This record gives sequence, structure tokens and C-alpha cells, in this order.
Amino acid sequence: MTEKSSQRLETVKNGAVLAISIKGRWDSSSDIPAFPVNQMDGVASVVFRSDELVSWNSCLPVFILKADDYCRRRNAAMDLSGLPAGVRGLCELAKAVPERAGARRTGSGAGLFATVGKWAVDITASVLSVLDFIGKLALAFGRIFLGKARFRQVDLFEALNESGPQALGIVALISVLVGTILAFLGSVQLKLFGAEIFVANLVSIGMMREMGAMMTAIIMTGRTGAAFAARLGTMQVNEEIDALRTMAFDPMEFLVLPRVIAMCLMMPLLTIYANILGILGGGIIGITMLDITPIQYYIQTKSGMNLSGMAAGLIKSAVFGLLVAVCGCFNGIRCGRSALAVGEATTRAVVSGIVAIIIADSLLNVIYIIIGF
Repeated sequence: MTEKSSQRLETVKNGAVLAISIKGRWDSSSDIPAFPVNQMDGVASVVFRSDELVSWNSCLPVFILKADDYCRRRNAAMDLSGLPAGVRGLCELAKAVPERAGARRTGSGAGLFATVGKWAVDITASVLSVLDFIGKLALAFGRIFLGKARFRQVDLFEALNESGPQALGIVALISVLVGTILAFLGSVQLKLFGAEIFVANLVSIGMMREMGAMMTAIIMTGRTGAAFAARLGTMQVNEEIDALRTMAFDPMEFLVLPRVIAMCLMMPLLTIYANILGILGGGIIGITMLDITPIQYYIQTKSGMNLSGMAAGLIKSAVFGLLVAVCGCFNGIRCGRSALAVGEATTRAVVSGIVAIIIADSLLNVIYIIIGF
């Protein structure tokens, strides 16, 4: 029985043997013919012939491999001796290299419950990892008071310099700009009531209680927190942290503790510096645009300042400093072992630091309102 399945394929079935003749041109100009599965009933062997084959490219080996896959599932033998040597060689090479796991896409993706479960597992692992880091950091702080913590004083001084004096320039620039923005926006509304003089109160209260600490913390997150993550991540890639553990040095004490102490000490000082410059920035707008004299601006600023407002901002700054250092060091010390992982750790340090600062600021404001602070 002879049947032409297509212009390039002819089949002849003789009992348990199916002979397939490959004819014409096998190239990309037309679709690959389908394997004649409707003639495979009772077939134990498939024989290929290529006497009338004119030319071929990768389409022919693809067809042969699909036929081979189908015949293996039907336990039917295949005879490729009638095919060109190049086709046989490509087919043998393709079968010699095993298919990589996961290379073939499946028709359906993960279900909703699997996705939610994986998300829950990842979140739980991340939370436990953060709690483990915070616990080890607390133990390291405890060893300081017992006089057992081991870290170099030069590292602490270097971290203090990086977290403080080196950041004065950028903090000054941002603080002055924030002060001028507060004064300008406030003056637009206060002019409606003829109360331009209260711009000084607005700037002083806003800088001391909120903007000074928050803007300084965000600046330090992008500057110093990212630097902590990049430096510790690079040490992780170079296996320097493993070397410290081998020499019985705790990386939490030797690397993390000096940076956390430096950030917690420097952040309140930087916040005071930012508050002063922010108030001066507001004074530039008040004096030049609102016809407020320097003496009037000073007196009004002094009347708007109080001890509780200053304390509220400094408490925030200390908390923010701790968060910036923890986010930077945590992501750096948990970095992977590649250059790409260092960049990812730095990005996570900045993002997580800013999110943590905003959440902490919201919680502290709620606490201040509750206790009347």
C-alpha cells in the first residue's frame, strides 16, 4: 500500500514494516510534514529512504527526531541507513546530548496555591533571616559592655569618618534646598492670611520634627548604607568573610558592629547640622521674598523651637541611623558569590533602608501623638 502524505513524503506499508521515502527539497520554504501516525498500527519497524531527496537543511533532522520520539513510545525500530550521512550524524549528535532539565516549557504554570505558598515560604525565610541577624547584632552589643567584643578601633574611626564628615557636603546641599522649599510653599498659603512671618515657625518645626531627620536618613541610605552593602558584599565574593571565620573572628563583631555604632552616633549630629542649615535655607526665602528682617526671622524661629520638638527629631535620627546601618550590613553580609549579587545587594540595601525609614517614621509619629510628645 502506497500513500503520498505530502509532496515531500511517500509511505509504503508492507506488513509490519513502514517504508518512508523522503523526496524533493526540505528547507524553510514550506512546513515540515507530519509523521504518518495513522499508518503505525501493527508497525514494528520504520525504514527511511532518500533516493529522490534533492536538498535539505535542519528541517529534515527535526522531522527524523520527532519520528524517532514517536517510534520509541510505540516500541518500533527505526532504520536510518537510507538517509544521507549528514542527517544521520546530526540525529546521533542530538540524541547523544541529553536535554537540559527545565529547558522545555510545560503547558500550565504553577497554580495559585503553589504561588502563594512559595511566596509565604520566601517571606518567612526572609523574616527569620533578619531576626537571626538582629539577634546576633544584639549579642555583639552585649559583648561590648562585657569588654569581650573584638574589632579594630581604626575600623570604627573610618566608619565614623564615612558616616559623618564625608557626608557633610551632600547633607548641607539637600537641607538648604528642603528648607527653601518648605518656606516657599508655606509662604504661598500664609500670604492669603497675611501671616508670612509664621514661615519661620513652619520651617523650624518641620525641620526639627520631621524633615531634618528623614531627609538625612534617606541621604545616608543612598550614600553610606549602599557603601556598607557593596563593601561587605565584595568581601563575601572574595571570601574574606570566610577567612575571618576561619581565623575565629566573628564577622558580626569585626565588620558590622563598628559600622552600626558609627551610624548611630553620627546620625543625630548630622540631623542637628541639617536642621540648622534647613532653617537658614528657609531664612533665605523669608528675607529675600517676604520682606522679613533677619531679626524677625530669628525671633520667630526661636519662638517656634521647643525642647520636645528637638528631642523628637533626634530620637528619630538615632532610630533611622540604626535602620540604615542594619539594612546595609545585612544585605552586604548575606550577599551571593558573584559580581551581579553585589549590585543586587546594594539595591536591596537602599530600597529596604528607605522603606524601613518611612515605616519607622510613621510608627514614631503615632507614638508621639499617643504620648503627647
